[in-house]
Amino acid sequence: MKTSRSTEASIKHGRQPRRGVLSTVLRALSIVMAVVLVSGASVAAWVVWDLASNVSSNAIDISGPDDTPLPAVPNIDAFEGGFNLLVVGADNDPEQGDDFGEREITLNDVNMLLHVSEDHSSAVVVSFPRDLVIPHPTCVDPETGESNGPTRAQPLNAAFERGGLACVVGTIENLTGLEIEFAALMSFASVVRMTDAVGGVPVCLTAPVNDPLSDLDLPAGTSVVSGETALAFLRTRHGVGDGSDLSRIASQQQYISSLVRTIKSNDTLTDVTKLYSLAQVAAKHVNLSTSLTNVTRMVAMARTLVTVDLDKLNLIQYPVMDDPNNRNRVVPLQSLADQLFERIATDAPFAPDPNANRTGVEADPNAPATPPADAPDATPGATPVPTPTTDVIEGLQGQTAFDQTCSVANR
Repeated sequence: MKTSRSTEASIKHGRQPRRGVLSTVLRALSIVMAVVLVSGASVAAWVVWDLASNVSSNAIDISGPDDTPLPAVPNIDAFEGGFNLLVVGADNDPEQGDDFGEREITLNDVNMLLHVSEDHSSAVVVSFPRDLVIPHPTCVDPETGESNGPTRAQPLNAAFERGGLACVVGTIENLTGLEIEFAALMSFASVVRMTDAVGGVPVCLTAPVNDPLSDLDLPAGTSVVSGETALAFLRTRHGVGDGSDLSRIASQQQYISSLVRTIKSNDTLTDVTKLYSLAQVAAKHVNLSTSLTNVTRMVAMARTLVTVDLDKLNLIQYPVMDDPNNRNRVVPLQSLADQLFERIATDAPFAPDPNANRTGVEADPNAPATPPADAPDATPGATPVPTPTTDVIEGLQGQTAFDQTCSVANR
């Protein structure tokens, strides 16, 4: 039949073969495009499956017996409500290797809690000092199944050894009164790979730093760091401020502030390809809680930060004072901590105290003069002037993601 139709057409219309060739080409292109589109969907499905497989194989259960199932997230723009995510940096993780020295136990030396508000208009990252002496709840060792009873006073960084990531989550929940649904455990190696995936983050130093203990060697001024150099910057304690963990926290806040500005400036949070690329690195090199094994939920959570302005993302140091029983430890400054977490729990707007003395960082004198829209009188390097509805918590140390700071070299 097909041959006779073609023959009849060529008899009646002498120029028709040219259109026939064009039609054939178009049909062929349509078929090719269909194959490409189907293949693209298959590749996308494989990527998501590969991510989910990696996440699931490394996932850690932090749930409690009374936890309710999390609602489904149908697509990457459908995450509803706020959330709490605890990021833990482990020292002596099994993937750490011998390059960073050896310890007999694994310590949760970096503990950061990200809270995103219910309406996705603001966020806060609270850094908890590793030497913060607080009560610890009963925890179960995930390796042995043995129960470790509660303690009245122990450094925060002992929690991981008592019961893994779930114990760190439970300890922070007890301290803050917040429910933490999500968590991530990062080793030194995963920090290196994640910073490489971002493509480098600018950091600032007031003077050259050469710290052999962290292997950090950077000149004064601004340097773009990634990989092991970024890790060294995040780890250095003796190279900045007064050599304390509080100085290191201030440097880490400078890094996070710059990281957020970098991600927002290159549209990472609105570029699905970039987000899935970061998710792939996280899936392979970061141990995520089982509540994060859904890749769509993971990407959707990241995209909630698109609507958070830089000056509405607070980077806060948990309020502490010196431990009267041990000069090398700190304890909660309870009155200030209560004010902070009351506002976080209710999503009430607040800002850190611009006059609070922060150990380890100072305003970057070369910061651009352009302030956010709600701070028309801001000056270069200065903390943005809060809006009238923003409650400044007196004595609260920290900065916003808009603020540009420099780490003070330890002299």
